[in-house]
Amino acid sequence: MSTTTDVTEPVPAAEAAAAGTPRRVPGGLARFRELSLVPAILVLGVIGFIVSPAFLTSDNLIGVAQQSTELSLLVLAQALILIAGRMDLSLESTIGVAPVIAVWLVLPAAGGRFTGLELLPVWTAIPVCLLVGAVIGAVNGFFILKLRLNGFIVTLGALTMLRGLQIAISEGRSIVELPASFTYLGHASWAGVPAAIWVCALLFAVGGCALAWLRHGRALYAIGGNPEAARTAGIRVDRITWVVLIVGGVLAAFAGVLYSGHYGSISADQGSGWIFQVFAATVIGGVSLNGGRGTLFGALTGVLTLQLVVNVMTLAGVPPLWNQFLNGAIIIVALIISRFASGEKQE
Repeated sequence: MSTTTDVTEPVPAAEAAAAGTPRRVPGGLARFRELSLVPAILVLGVIGFIVSPAFLTSDNLIGVAQQSTELSLLVLAQALILIAGRMDLSLESTIGVAPVIAVWLVLPAAGGRFTGLELLPVWTAIPVCLLVGAVIGAVNGFFILKLRLNGFIVTLGALTMLRGLQIAISEGRSIVELPASFTYLGHASWAGVPAAIWVCALLFAVGGCALAWLRHGRALYAIGGNPEAARTAGIRVDRITWVVLIVGGVLAAFAGVLYSGHYGSISADQGSGWIFQVFAATVIGGVSLNGGRGTLFGALTGVLTLQLVVNVMTLAGVPPLWNQFLNGAIIIVALIISRFASGEKQE
């Protein structure tokens, strides 16, 4: 079977039929699933205020929002990929390896503790970082869509390989000599709010509008719900999926820029273990692991819920060692809720 369809003009009626193929139950709980975490966020706000009056201060809330930006971009990338019926584990490594490679190519050979190659001008650091993310997504897409390899295994192998590359290039040390362009978005404020929050909100708004109103955005739901029906409807399944994987890599690389600028350095294990939080946020936000269902607003509320839980626990004096346990428990609870909300069987 060809990887692209022979139909050049999508048939609107067929596309609509394909988009309606995801398995769902027309109940109120399923219909308002994307808003299901809003009450939880309000409850967390009340609990946080009871635990500590400092919770509702502007400094604390802005701090929570800024700490959510990097994770939010990974969740945005993963949500788009999951809606299309795929998953990408390598996003965890891309957030670290893309900035490392970019800095390695632009820093001078005698630039301090970290030895760079100085092959490119310093101003190209961010474009190179984004390009690395795009290449990672493109290579993953080639193995998955052209060679028909298992996507889970491909991205798991990429995660491991890229993590090793990150450690090798950084020589196992944090990189503190960063270009000024890397640190700007992490430290700048626009209208009294960190620039990273504005950028993250803009990207979510653009992504949400694309899914709601653009033909190719709506096609993601058809592809994730039933790829064969989508292909029959004239949707170029492989091409759109490949683009989504590339966009996911670019978003993960940009998250690496924000994270590096926020903390002023690139650690040798930057992003390690983040994939668990990414899946926790996307799943509790209503994005189906089976594809074809979910919204970016729901995914964003998932991120905010996780970060607020961590913030409340910190203010309450709970040791951060419990965070990983909590993330795993949230994933399991979210899967149970997903099962009864959608009426579909989780396999």
